[in-house]
Amino acid sequence: MKLTPQTALLAASLLTAASLTACAGGTAPAGSTGAQPKLTFIQGVAGDEFYVSMQCGINAAAKTAGATINTQGPAKFDPTLQKPIVDSVVASRPDAILIAPTDVAAMQAPLKAAAAAGIKVVLVDTTVQDPAFAASSIASDNKGGGLEAFKAIKNLNPAGGKVLVISTDPGVSTADARVAGFEEGAKADASFEYLGVQYSHNDPAEAAKLVSAALAKDPDIVGVFAANTFAAEGTATGIRQAGKQNQVKIVGFDAGPAQVKQLKEGVVQALIAQEPASIGTQGVEQALKAIKGESTTKEIQTGFKQITAENLSGVGAQYVYKSSC
Repeated sequence: MKLTPQTALLAASLLTAASLTACAGGTAPAGSTGAQPKLTFIQGVAGDEFYVSMQCGINAAAKTAGATINTQGPAKFDPTLQKPIVDSVVASRPDAILIAPTDVAAMQAPLKAAAAAGIKVVLVDTTVQDPAFAASSIASDNKGGGLEAFKAIKNLNPAGGKVLVISTDPGVSTADARVAGFEEGAKADASFEYLGVQYSHNDPAEAAKLVSAALAKDPDIVGVFAANTFAAEGTATGIRQAGKQNQVKIVGFDAGPAQVKQLKEGVVQALIAQEPASIGTQGVEQALKAIKGESTTKEIQTGFKQITAENLSGVGAQYVYKSSC
């Protein structure tokens, strides 16, 4: 069709307007009007109910804020597996990364480099040696949780006795803080003999072996604090295999389905549950503030709840971790 001068002018005007609109929408910086902030959540380990519960909080907060969220995680809580994920994510240039670092030392440089590249970094659950580069660090009161675990064991064994801690690996900030809290409580009470901490490398089978060996050496152990999900699972197995269920009281940290099942069965006597969904929600809030250039809260501490068989069907139920969102 042949265009008249008037038609040609109108078409040119419309084309110019369309081009300007497309440019405005396509080049808007992250966090500005018309752009969806891109967030990536890097879990400590994929499939763990604690991180699944955190992901549920992250997903809900991201949806409310109109942000996109990409979730990835290593098959094991291992910095050699997590670092390549971080490197790949940094190359994809999200606006912010929410991450649970798997080691305070090994993950320091990769995450500092991400921040230097202009990506906002929010540490959720665990931290690194120097988190100054992070927009925010959000975690449970892990030392307080460890002390609460000792109080639970003391309540179960008022006469005192030998107690042991099974943790994951040294260098995991949250677990180290839990051990410190428990140790502080145990050493301050003369009726208890603290046998120290042993490391299961996040492997339930290894935790079971450690507990079996500890009971062979000290058959009069009265309590074990299992500092994370897999440690609790393996500790219960080791005690059951030794036939010491009626003697050794277990307090576990975290409240995944496997631990709740053990609580119901009486194998574990108490659980110290965190608030992973709250950590995730606040992580998104801080990430979005950082993207917008707003001031953030550098350090946020969330609470915990002691779950027992008595309160599991009541107030404790809301603290049980999820297997899916």
